[in-house]
Amino acid sequence: MGILKNAFTFMAVSTLIVGGVLVAGTVIAAKGVDTAGDKLQEKIH
Repeated sequence: MGILKNAFTFMAVSTLIVGGVLVAGTVIAAKGVDTAGDKLQEKIH
């Protein structure tokens, strides 16, 4: 039973870490797109 509990704990922690990395990557990408959009808008105007 202990091995099963450890396996579920590892899976839960791994899921949280991967989810955090995905969210952080999405935020960084969104900031990059926003910055690029601002630069493009400055060139147009």
